[in-house]
Amino acid sequence: MADKFYLNQVQFNAEISRCLNCKNQPCMKACPAGCNPNDFIQYAQNNDFENAVKIICNANPMGQTCGLVCPDKFCMKACTRANIDFPINIPRVQATILEKHRNNNKETDIAYNNKQIAIIGAGPAGMAAAEKLASNGFRVAIFEASDKIGGALNMIPDNRLPFEVIKKDWDFIAQNKLISLHLNAFVTNPEHLLQRGFCAVIVASGEPNCIDLGIEGEEFSISYLDYLKTPEKYVSSGNIAIVGGGAVATDCAVTARINGADNVEMFIRRRVCDMRITEEERKALIKNNIDLTTMTKIKKITKENDKLILYTCKTHFINGKLEEIEGTTIKRPNFDMVIKAIGSSAPKCDDSENIFYAGDCKNGGSTVVEAVASGKDVAQKIIEKF
Repeated sequence: MADKFYLNQVQFNAEISRCLNCKNQPCMKACPAGCNPNDFIQYAQNNDFENAVKIICNANPMGQTCGLVCPDKFCMKACTRANIDFPINIPRVQATILEKHRNNNKETDIAYNNKQIAIIGAGPAGMAAAEKLASNGFRVAIFEASDKIGGALNMIPDNRLPFEVIKKDWDFIAQNKLISLHLNAFVTNPEHLLQRGFCAVIVASGEPNCIDLGIEGEEFSISYLDYLKTPEKYVSSGNIAIVGGGAVATDCAVTARINGADNVEMFIRRRVCDMRITEEERKALIKNNIDLTTMTKIKKITKENDKLILYTCKTHFINGKLEEIEGTTIKRPNFDMVIKAIGSSAPKCDDSENIFYAGDCKNGGSTVVEAVASGKDVAQKIIEKF
């Protein structure tokens, strides 16, 4: 596994040697979690990996996870080398440092300040908030509705993020004895936790609802939430349609091919250039022979003899607005599965007295590092308040 996910020694040395030690540190300014690649790379150049690990983990307790899945629009885009040749692969450098040099000698003997905080959700926002609060003396109880940590991270396919990496980040965080984790603990009302004696509650429950297509025959489709949580239930060697063109839709498409689908076709309302995916994800689509049908909208789904039929129409831009093209609706037969992956949502939430929201349930769908940053920010508000 290490050969696939991490840099070998030659690659690692080549990447860190390219750092220009920029005084304005654009890579750090571009990181939502405030991690400083310039500093941890300088420590790595001097073989001081203990301090390199500290720099990463102090800023981002989910550093190894982020190192494997962070998009190239943050530190890599800001890297000065991008204007010279090509950016340093900072996320992979970060992940490699933690995989090879992190140990469990984190300082955990922290004085308890007699304040207890509850966190709903053990995803990246909840875990990051827990780490920051516990490091400042708060006792933290995390209530997770499912039977394992990770939240939405568990929907990222193993070929991009093995669960063992999530667990390595969590195990590092959980060394702090002020943190307790309660699995299979569904909380219906955050107010009840306040009544139990917690000073504050952080809700970091993610976006639990898949956005509907709003079309006739939608009941014949599968939500990406169901599909990516348990892809083994939906193994098919047939013809699979993915509705959507983002990172989650890409994960669905690649997973379907890995699971044996003969053909996977993504239906995307906009252009290829509008797809919000990384260069690595684009390469994965090509590598797995995923067909992209762009400027196309699904209007209806029907079922005949155990096969699904899509009715699609073409779209175009009129004065910057995406519209259907009249008279272009066609029938696309012989699909075995349709997966809708156009986004997710959560009930509207606003912070109230001692109840705070963090991560996707507050900010909408975001990257892992942005969820980490949100969790840290909310934790800081509580630290300042109490």
